[in-house]
Amino acid sequence: MKEIEEWKRDASIRGKNGAAFLAAGACVWLLITLLHLLPVSMQVQQIGSLSLTGLVFPGAVLFSALLGASWQLEGNPLSSLGTVLNAALLPYLPLVFWAYSAAPGQMVLFLAVITAAHFLPFGWMYAQRLYYMAAPGMVLVLFVVSIGPAWVVPLSMSVMLALTGGIGLYAAGVRSASLNTAA
Repeated sequence: MKEIEEWKRDASIRGKNGAAFLAAGACVWLLITLLHLLPVSMQVQQIGSLSLTGLVFPGAVLFSALLGASWQLEGNPLSSLGTVLNAALLPYLPLVFWAYSAAPGQMVLFLAVITAAHFLPFGWMYAQRLYYMAAPGMVLVLFVVSIGPAWVVPLSMSVMLALTGGIGLYAAGVRSASLNTAA
């Protein structure tokens, strides 16, 4: 059990609590916001929104380099778990496609809720309560803001991801510093 806790601590510190992925996601959701502010059809907005999500991974690799974070977590057995947790989003894509056809004005909300909810298991992986609170908190905020204009959902998502990433980055630094002073 102690070994698993060490892997989680290592993932948290070297991976900087996934801050690079959150930063990339915040940027992508900001682009989605801008798309929803353009005078284009809802169909273009929805297909464009879904297409823009393909930028998250390359963006995360870039932000990992900028933040000095390891996105691969070489040598840590939990690295494959991170991949599985992210791949767990794929079975929910049919819901997004259904929303596109049945309730196109709500498709981005479906995409945002699925994205937000998928952070919950990262609370265990990084041993961070932040994710346990952020996932349901984001979902609640998204439902509240969804009564407003369509662009408010992606903007809210962008802000929440940026805040969660910033807090996660800070928490990883604190965890690393506490290990260094204990040594």
